[in-house]
Amino acid sequence: MSAVSFQNVSKTYITPRGEFQALKGVTFDIEPGEFFGLLGPNGAGKTTLISILAGLTRASGGHVTVHGADVQTDYAQARRRLGVVPQELVFDPFFTVREALRFQSGYFGIRDNGLWIDELLDGLGLADKAGANMRQLSGGMKRRVLVAQALVHRPPVIVLDEPTAGVDVELRQTLWQFVSKLNKQGSTVLLTTHYLEEAEALCGRIAMLKQGQVIALEKTSELLKRASAKVLRFKTDQPLPESLANQARVTGRFVQLPAHDAAEVERILAIVREGGLTVEDIEISKADLEDVFLDLMTGAGAPIPSQAVEVKA
Repeated sequence: MSAVSFQNVSKTYITPRGEFQALKGVTFDIEPGEFFGLLGPNGAGKTTLISILAGLTRASGGHVTVHGADVQTDYAQARRRLGVVPQELVFDPFFTVREALRFQSGYFGIRDNGLWIDELLDGLGLADKAGANMRQLSGGMKRRVLVAQALVHRPPVIVLDEPTAGVDVELRQTLWQFVSKLNKQGSTVLLTTHYLEEAEALCGRIAMLKQGQVIALEKTSELLKRASAKVLRFKTDQPLPESLANQARVTGRFVQLPAHDAAEVERILAIVREGGLTVEDIEISKADLEDVFLDLMTGAGAPIPSQAVEVKA
């Protein structure tokens, strides 16, 4: 039995301008114990899909289950098996951190949960904030409490929706250490993130959404094979020649170009020299998940059905 199953899920919103289809027949399964990534640009449908999984939005068509429990017809069981960390910082300003976790336990009918709450507080770096009022916490600390609340009933499936957006490096390290530990102990993790280096490092398999459809569903290692074998990186303050500009990824002074072999590296550098560019810090390295992501999102043609691109374990 799959930990999470999306079967032909669609969602249509009625707007003043007419119908908008946010999801178009999304189908894929997440197996128990997987660390699974769900990636896509803003507006691709990730949050809509997570909202349907969490029971916050009703799908227009299709079915979603959590360990066999349908999120619509068997909501209570599905919700017990799911722990969701939302993007938004939502908290009750009248409780301390420990009280908030005790009340969250109560929502699931769990009593005498003190030992697990202590473990959560310690694992997420909240032990010294246990008696602090929620409104006294920084944004990063509130984010940690949201993670603890999602885990307080020990759900077998953990959903992290942009959990490290706008937080410091310390929280990222603390969060990933704790969540990775739970994953190694058997928890299934579904992660959405715009930090692609996190997805590359953590996720064993990834689905990519574009305009409400799955355009890739593969092991992370297989996705990385789609990228160019090598990329050439350098810094420059000058505009690139047109022959390079249309294939380059430019971030500030940093320029990155695909380079499949030594001959292509030499060709690019020859064009740079002929253009009179001054460059610094030239290096050749392996392509990463961001290269694959950008290739897929900017590529021409219709999205590929997920069944056509899935690589079985």
